[in-house]
Amino acid sequence: MLSSELILSKGGKMKRKKYSNDLKTKVAIMAMKAQKTSSEIASEFGIHVSQVNRWKNQAIEALPEVFGGKNSKTIKAMEDERDRLFQQIGRLQVELDWLKKTTGHLG
Repeated sequence: MLSSELILSKGGKMKRKKYSNDLKTKVAIMAMKAQKTSSEIASEFGIHVSQVNRWKNQAIEALPEVFGGKNSKTIKAMEDERDRLFQQIGRLQVELDWLKKTTGHLG
């Protein structure tokens, strides 16, 4: 999803206009509050109506991750990695003990 619109530069080439995350957030929140129509919001900020709706939909889609979806996945991945590393440490410790025993280097 693009978050910019085409504008004509001095050289006649089309360039994309970039919008700040703060502006996108402000527009999305206003659209979700529904105190103004998308057309009114678009006019107020000088953007296209479809851009207002796109940012609103992106914000709505991202909300579940804000409340733990992505964070809980990250925690689960970290716990799995920790368990895998502990298993590897255990295997390496057994291997080290076996090598010490077979070479006569008892610690």
